[in-house]
Amino acid sequence: MNKRYIDHIAGQLGVAVWQVEHCIDLFEEGATVPFISRYRKERTGALDELQVAAVRHYWLRFSDLEKRKASILASIEEQGKLTDELRTAIENEVDAQTVEDLYLPYRPKRRTRASIAREQGYEPLALKLWAMELDHPERESEEALAGARDIVVEMISESQPVRAQLRDLYQRWGTVASHVSRGKEDDAEAQNYQNYFDFSQRLDRVPSHRLLAMLRARAQGFVNVKVEVNPEHAMERIARKVYAGKRRPVPACRQQVETAMEDAYKRLLHPSIENEVLAQAKEKADIEAIRVFGENLRELLLAPPVGQKRTLAIDPGFRTGCKVVCLDAQGTLLHNDTIYPHPPVGEKMAAMRKISAMVEAYKIEVIAIGNGTAGRETEAFIQKIALPEGVRVYSVSEDGASVYSASEVAREEFPDYDVTVRGAVSIGRRLMDPLAELVKIDPKSIGVGQYQHDVDQTLLKERLDETVESCVNSVGINLNTASSWLLRYVSGIGPVLARNIVDYRTEHGPFASRDDLLQVKRLGAKVFEQCAGFLRIPDAVNPLDNTAVHPERYDLVKRMAADAGIPVGTFIADAAIRGKVDLKRYVSGDVGMPTLTDIMAELAKRGRDPRGSIHVFEFSQEIHSIEDVQVGMILPCVVTNVTAFGAFVDIGIHEHGLIHVSQMADKYVNDPSKVLKVHQQLEAKVISVDLDRGRIGLSLKGMKR
Repeated sequence: MNKRYIDHIAGQLGVAVWQVEHCIDLFEEGATVPFISRYRKERTGALDELQVAAVRHYWLRFSDLEKRKASILASIEEQGKLTDELRTAIENEVDAQTVEDLYLPYRPKRRTRASIAREQGYEPLALKLWAMELDHPERESEEALAGARDIVVEMISESQPVRAQLRDLYQRWGTVASHVSRGKEDDAEAQNYQNYFDFSQRLDRVPSHRLLAMLRARAQGFVNVKVEVNPEHAMERIARKVYAGKRRPVPACRQQVETAMEDAYKRLLHPSIENEVLAQAKEKADIEAIRVFGENLRELLLAPPVGQKRTLAIDPGFRTGCKVVCLDAQGTLLHNDTIYPHPPVGEKMAAMRKISAMVEAYKIEVIAIGNGTAGRETEAFIQKIALPEGVRVYSVSEDGASVYSASEVAREEFPDYDVTVRGAVSIGRRLMDPLAELVKIDPKSIGVGQYQHDVDQTLLKERLDETVESCVNSVGINLNTASSWLLRYVSGIGPVLARNIVDYRTEHGPFASRDDLLQVKRLGAKVFEQCAGFLRIPDAVNPLDNTAVHPERYDLVKRMAADAGIPVGTFIADAAIRGKVDLKRYVSGDVGMPTLTDIMAELAKRGRDPRGSIHVFEFSQEIHSIEDVQVGMILPCVVTNVTAFGAFVDIGIHEHGLIHVSQMADKYVNDPSKVLKVHQQLEAKVISVDLDRGRIGLSLKGMKR
C-alpha cells in the first residue's frame, strides 16, 4: 500500500507506522480483526480491537481510492492530457475529495455554456482573460466576451485551490438553516419536526442527531435545508486564488474576471460546495449515530444469559391471547399452547391451570415474558400462580421478535409453526442466551439505534457486522451447540463453512476436539488458524479445547506444565502453581509477554462465561399506566436505548421515559454513552409528564448510583 496512506493512518490513529504496516500485512494474509487483536499482539504492538478495526476501515477505503485513482488516470491519459505533474499530484493525494477536484476539469460532462463557447472559438480569448493578459477587452465584441467569461467561469469552478478554499470557509464558518416548506406549517406529521421550522446553527456545531433530524424532515418534504456563508468572504477567497501569481490586471480586464467570479460562485460553486459540505457533515453525523448504535448493540448482545435452563416463554396479548411455549435446556421446542387470561376473553383460572400443568410437566426452571403489549399484565398474572420454589420470572425485550418470526431462519427452524409460536420461542431463547438468539435478527430491528434507516447503510452494516463479530468472538462459542447463524460470525468462518460445520456435526456427532474441525468440508489450515481459538468444546479430552488458548500455543502450555512436573489438567486447575510460573522464561521470537499474559488469564477463567449473571428486575408496583406517574416519583428503570441526546428507559408501562442528556448527572455530560449503558438498572426521578403526547421526563440529578 502507498506509504502516504500508511503515514496518514498512523497519524490519524496516533500509532506507529510499523504497527499499521504489520496490521495491513495481516489483513492481506486473510486475518480477521478479532484474530489479529487477540492472537497477534506481538506483530501489532498490542493494538486493541478498536484500533485494528480502524486500520481495517482505512485500509479498505484507501484500497477503493486506489481503484478510483487508476480509473481517473486512465480517463485523463485517454484524453491525452495527463502530465507528469498531474499524475504525481493524484497518486500522492490521500483525500478522496481532493482527488475528485483534480479530476473535475477532465471529467466527461454534458454540453455546457463553456463547451458551447469553446466550439465557437472563444477559448484563446478566455485564456488571455484567465492569465490577465487581455489589455484591451473593450475591443472585443460583447458576444465574444460573454463566451470567454463562460469558459473562465468553468475554469474557476473547477479549480482545485478555489474549491479547497471555499470548502474550508463553508466547513468552518458555514451556517446550516432550515425553514418550513410552503403549505406544511399545519401538517400533522410535520409537527414532529416543528423545532426545525425556523432553525439556524453553525454547521460545525450542530449535534449529529439534530442534523439527521433536519435531513429526515427535508427528505419528507417538510422543511428546506441550506448552508449559508457570507458572500463577501466567499468572493474574497475566490479572488485570492484566481489572482495568485498573476500580474496586476488592467481595470477593464479585472472587471471581466470579477464578473466571471461572481457568476461562478452563484451559479456553480455555491450549489456544489453547499452539497459537498452538507454531505460531509451528514457523513460525520452518520459515523456518530453508528458509533452510538454499535455501543448499544454491544451492550445488548453481551447481556448476561440465564443459561441452559428449561424455559417457559410467553408472547403476551389481549384479544388474541398469550402464546406459550416450553423449551428444553438446549432451546428445543417441546410444547406450545395459547392462554386467555386477559379481557376480552378473561379465562384466568383456565390459564392458571394450564401454566401450572406445563411448569410441572416440563420441569420448568425459568419463565420469560415478552415486554410488549400486555406484558406487564401477564407478568402480574404469572406472579399470582403458586410456582414451584426456585422458578424465576423475567421480563424480556420483544424488540425484533416479530422480525425474526417472519424471517428465513425462523421458517427454516420451525417450518411447521406459525409466526406466533416462533416469536414466543425467540423470547425464551433470548433469555437463555441473548447473543445466540439476537444474531439471527437484523440489528437495525432490535430497537437500540438512532436514525438507523437514515445513515449510510454501507457504513452501518460494516460497523454492526464488526460489533456482532466482536461480541461472538469475545464470548467464545460452544462448537457442539452453536447454530449456523451464530457460527457464521466466528472469525474466519462465514455462512458456507458455518453450514458445513453443522452438517458435519449432524452426520458424525459432537466434535471431540478442535482438531476435528479440519475434517469439515472446505475448512483448511488457514481458516482453522483464524477460528479455532474462539470455539469451545466443554467436554473435550484436552482441557485446553475449552479455553481461549489458541492450538498453536498448546505446546507452550504443555512445556509450562512439564517444567512444573505436573499434568496439563492439573496445571490448568491449580492457580497456585500457575502463579509461581516465571513467564520471562518462555518469551521467544514470536511469543512475547502480551501473549503469555493472555494465556495465563485464559487458564484462570477456563469455561467461565464472561457475561456474568442475570438478575431479576422489579418495576414499581405503584404505576400501571402513564396516568399513575406523578412528578417527584422515584422509579426503578432499565435503560433500553442510548442516543446522542439522552437515554430511553423502561419504567414498566407502555410509555418509555427519557433521561435527557442535561439530566444525566450533576455535572455537564458531553456523551450519554459514557454515563449510561443499555440494560443498566437504576432509579430516576420523574420531572415531567405529558399525557397528551405520552412523554415522561426523568432525571438522575441528585440521585445516588
